[in-house]
Amino acid sequence: MTEMMIVVGTRPEIIKMAPVIRALQRRKQPFAFVYSGQHYDYDLSKKFIEELNLPEPEYWLKLKERSPAAQTGRMMMKLERVLKKESPRLMLILGDTNTMLAAALAAFKNNVPTGHVEAGLRSYDQRMPEEHNRRMVDHASTYLFAPTDKAKQNLLRENVWGKIYVTGNTVIDAVAQHVPLAEKSSKILEQVKFDEFALATAHRAENVDDSDVLKNFTKALVELPIPVVFPIHPRTKKRLHQYNLWAELASSTNVQLLPPLGYFDFLMLMKNCKLILTDSGGIQEEATAPQIRKPVVVLRISTERPEAVKAGFAKVAGIKKNEILKIARKSLYKMELPKKSPFGDGKTGERIAQIVKELI
Repeated sequence: MTEMMIVVGTRPEIIKMAPVIRALQRRKQPFAFVYSGQHYDYDLSKKFIEELNLPEPEYWLKLKERSPAAQTGRMMMKLERVLKKESPRLMLILGDTNTMLAAALAAFKNNVPTGHVEAGLRSYDQRMPEEHNRRMVDHASTYLFAPTDKAKQNLLRENVWGKIYVTGNTVIDAVAQHVPLAEKSSKILEQVKFDEFALATAHRAENVDDSDVLKNFTKALVELPIPVVFPIHPRTKKRLHQYNLWAELASSTNVQLLPPLGYFDFLMLMKNCKLILTDSGGIQEEATAPQIRKPVVVLRISTERPEAVKAGFAKVAGIKKNEILKIARKSLYKMELPKKSPFGDGKTGERIAQIVKELI
């Protein structure tokens, strides 16, 4: 039994929650650490948590269900058992995955207050399952840790009943804390064939499951005016083969395909590339960290990180080849980027830990 419970379910959530965990440890604030297993591979996940020098979770919840509804329901059942055993005065969660929705609902049904880190993000794109999750989590949460004033305004417009705190985003803390670890351990740059390169990622279902969109992405990467390093997400690789696009990418002298990478390797690629093309939300934030500071071409028709666009780090290119190439060329020769991130000053974990300690 403990005063507080922290729930994560995916590697990005572990990364972003790490600064809060470290800040709580410095304050000697006890907590129960739960890993839902939404991205489940016990050995790899355990090694990953160890590499970040985080405590081993007291609870590892194995999930076999694949459909979103079954996964969320099973997670609620498992988390409810942990909640009843630990009886925490506060549960802390982060993000917008099925784990976060299940945790927020389970806590709400058991009268446990929830603190939502990264509250208030909105893309207003209903095709994204994360958009549904983050809205429901915010409305079920007691305390909302909004990364920016823009996120706070989103929450106020929706009349959330929880108390809002503007804290910054822990991803900026995470980059600052983890780049030194990555520089010591990563060897990924030895594998890169190019002196200068762009870094590309694509994984979102609404993009890679659409053959026309994926074809546009493929053509854009092949024709980009700078070589591209492209770590391939398993879902994306499957669709590239399915839509007969794999050979074009694999044979291109302008594109280097890599298998999925670990966090430290990816940090090193971001730090050393000239440009990032991505449909990831988190990468849009990481690119603004002072240790990275890279222009981003957003391969989507919308973004829940408009602060990156307003600050000049990111441009939403959409999903058409010609527009992607146009924005990429402009971004390559962009003027000096801001030295400060719009998502925080690297002290977000400390702020949240202090608020949490006062709350409980």
